[in-house]
Amino acid sequence: MTETEREKKEVVLLIADDDDGHAELIIQNLRRAGVTNTIHRFYNGQEVIDFFFRSNNAIKRQEHTPYVLLLDIRMPRMDGMEVLRQIKQDPELKKLPVIMVTTTDDPFEIEECHALGCNSYITKPVEYSAFVTAIQQLGLFISIVQIPELQLPKKTQEQQNQ
Repeated sequence: MTETEREKKEVVLLIADDDDGHAELIIQNLRRAGVTNTIHRFYNGQEVIDFFFRSNNAIKRQEHTPYVLLLDIRMPRMDGMEVLRQIKQDPELKKLPVIMVTTTDDPFEIEECHALGCNSYITKPVEYSAFVTAIQQLGLFISIVQIPELQLPKKTQEQQNQ
């Protein structure tokens, strides 16, 4: 892959939120902020883990693709804290920017998320206009930040070459 091809790689946004209303608000307001990136939605924590660790028959992450994960804490099957823990323990995935976007404003949980390696923590405001503003600012942030590309594990690369 040439340097020009890498520069053109679009950041793929991943939204993990089981609440349809919150997920739609996030997507709509990212679009209003001018973010046109591809967005994939996950409904529970296990789907996120399956995507990143390339398990199950679900969609799987691609090599040389930069991702940003917007992760809710309260989700079925596996909560966001466990998802964050597993991602940040992996030697390759720990580079993945993870932004917690959740209704939880408990200082203990915010502290724990940062200790586990989240890059940012956004509390979903109850008031609609404040929520819209927060997501639009997030969209501006995503449009200017440098996101690392993820590589596949060596074992997976060898399997693909066979």
